[in-house]
Amino acid sequence: MTTATTTQAGNVCRTALAGAALILAGAAGTAQAQTNVAIYGLVDAAIVGERGGSGGKVTKLTSGASAASRIGFRGTETIGNGLSAFFTLEAGTKIDTGEIDAAGTIFNRQALVGLKGSFGAVALGRQYTPYHNTLVKVIDPFSTGYAGTAKNLFPHFGSNIRTSNTITWASPTVSGIDMELAYSAGEQTSSSAGRQFGSAVGYAMGPLALRLAYNNKNTTVAGANATGRNILLGANYNFGPVKVHAGYGADKGVGSAPLGNPNNPYGGVRPTPSLDGRELLLGFSAPVGAGTLLFSVMHKDDRTAFDQDASSWGVGYLHALSKRTGLYAAYAHINNRNGAGYTVANNTEAGTGHTGYNLGVRHTF
Repeated sequence: MTTATTTQAGNVCRTALAGAALILAGAAGTAQAQTNVAIYGLVDAAIVGERGGSGGKVTKLTSGASAASRIGFRGTETIGNGLSAFFTLEAGTKIDTGEIDAAGTIFNRQALVGLKGSFGAVALGRQYTPYHNTLVKVIDPFSTGYAGTAKNLFPHFGSNIRTSNTITWASPTVSGIDMELAYSAGEQTSSSAGRQFGSAVGYAMGPLALRLAYNNKNTTVAGANATGRNILLGANYNFGPVKVHAGYGADKGVGSAPLGNPNNPYGGVRPTPSLDGRELLLGFSAPVGAGTLLFSVMHKDDRTAFDQDASSWGVGYLHALSKRTGLYAAYAHINNRNGAGYTVANNTEAGTGHTGYNLGVRHTF
């Protein structure tokens, strides 16, 4: 795609997004009695430094180091007999350039509509996976953001985060127990090509939260379908001032653990994505002063013949200026072994080296 074509596509996306915002804002004003519509968002920007890659030292301004910048629209309508309808349309944006964060798309983060009742909630559209929900809400004290993100070693890129053409069911919570099911159609010539499904079951009561998730996806390799599987078990326990986090992952098969940065960031022999691996995370979050201290350590055990293991640690501090605005600083380092290619990422970028830091500001609305 030429630069002119890309610019034109970006202009069209921004115009369409602005039009959608006006339409939905108008709908919120005229249909308040029937439908509750809210506009929400997050604006995040940071100075990001990366070290240790073959490209040398990198210092840049990045959008979404803690959480991706976005604007969204969500609403509900009470239909009656305990039934309600709901929708979400959420677009990502890059604060450093003002661009839509995915070329050719607008509501690339979430786009769904569904019904909710005594049976739970059923939704159709582009949605988060049960695997992602388990990692971000239960296991990772960094909530998959900042330099200390679990993305550094846990397989959490691409379709492990969200999928298109997806049908989900979320159960009601009964005695602290709930379930998730998700099926994403590949919509290719073969009904199984590109398809993905997942599930999760969790328990949350008082200070304890437990969750077990499963993910299964088909990847086309040399014209044939190959299956990758992920199992994720996580827990956290709130002791009062300190919340302790733990997670264990097991990955097996083609595409089960893609590298965050597949572009051979360290040079030399290209690292090989693991087809059989395990991950372990231990961490905590604790209030300190006017903010929150975050810390985690992780280990990747590659059980293939390449034995490309890795270990990492990360620390961060989030300083609240108000209920909606805060400053943050984060640092992480990875120790790669036997030519492993893991890089220090943040919420929106895969990273280019084994060491990274973030200094940023974020505001929610």
